Amino acid sequence: MTLHLLTPDPAAWDAFVAAHPRAHLLQLSDWGALKTAFGWTPVGVALADPAGALVAGAQILLRPLPLRLGTLAYVPAGPLVDWADAEQTRALLDALDAEARRRGAILLKIEPGSGLDGLDFARYGFRRSPQTIQPPRTIVLDLSGDEEAILARMNQGTRRNIRKSAKFEVAIRQGTRDDVARFNALLAETGARDEFGVHAPAYYQRAYDLFAPKGRAALILGSYGGQDLAGVMVFRLGEWAWYFYGASSDRERQRMASYGVQWAGIQWAKAGGARWYDLYGVPDAEPDDLEAQFESRADGLWGVYRFKRGWGGQVVRGAGAWDRVYSPPLYALYRLAVRLLRRAE
Repeated sequence: MTLHLLTPDPAAWDAFVAAHPRAHLLQLSDWGALKTAFGWTPVGVALADPAGALVAGAQILLRPLPLRLGTLAYVPAGPLVDWADAEQTRALLDALDAEARRRGAILLKIEPGSGLDGLDFARYGFRRSPQTIQPPRTIVLDLSGDEEAILARMNQGTRRNIRKSAKFEVAIRQGTRDDVARFNALLAETGARDEFGVHAPAYYQRAYDLFAPKGRAALILGSYGGQDLAGVMVFRLGEWAWYFYGASSDRERQRMASYGVQWAGIQWAKAGGARWYDLYGVPDAEPDDLEAQFESRADGLWGVYRFKRGWGGQVVRGAGAWDRVYSPPLYALYRLAVRLLRRAE
């Protein structure tokens, strides 16, 4: 079959992404629009069949690297291609190479996601990268069955804390655009307390504006006595939902508001047709090691792992990050810069 290279129309591209077996929010044009406001440049590359129907493609995010090393070309949760179809895969990778090189990229980084176990990306000229952008390991909840079935898959402590949130009169609401400022205040408090970075307030406002009006995101807040205690921003596309952002206050922690808003996020995802709920990010360790260490570790993602493990999901690891290198000397400098930045953290 003859395939045609094209730059996809955003509406056609989003329809293709939504219908794809590996559909992911990070490949939607609105995600590219979000990243545009914060230093990235999105570029769409797609292949179409003779009838004009899209069959494969990727949204590339481009960003200048520090120290004038060149440009990073990055494909999150992609490319969307039938990896079993050698002709289609080669054609798309050739097109991605051409576009990335044209934009001055020294490498193309892909993070294809989960469900590709055993696929050897090295055969396509990629090398495994130690630098990931998305969390390589996560916990995924099964939302099949009714709410009682979902609750039954959680551990006893999580179910108890969900009930406490209701018993202690935490008021749960789906936030409006005006509530994003309240969520940002909670994020600032959470980041200061737990010593992790958060995006600028404008980032969450832009994310809400792009996704919530289309029913693809919900901001859920829990409050007591007029004070916001916890919030989550949850996204969904097709059968998948993602918990990307969460925040909580030190006030009234005994009311378990974090459990109330997370449960409301799961309910929102389920009501919208999601079958899977991705808690998005746990330490990159094998399940046995996670269980062996979670009681004694509080650094990095270990603190949030304690919270996420109780929701009854399965630990899943994606394919990780893979780099296709265009300039070996500059790539070596890039790798060195990444190592130095990690040591400085």
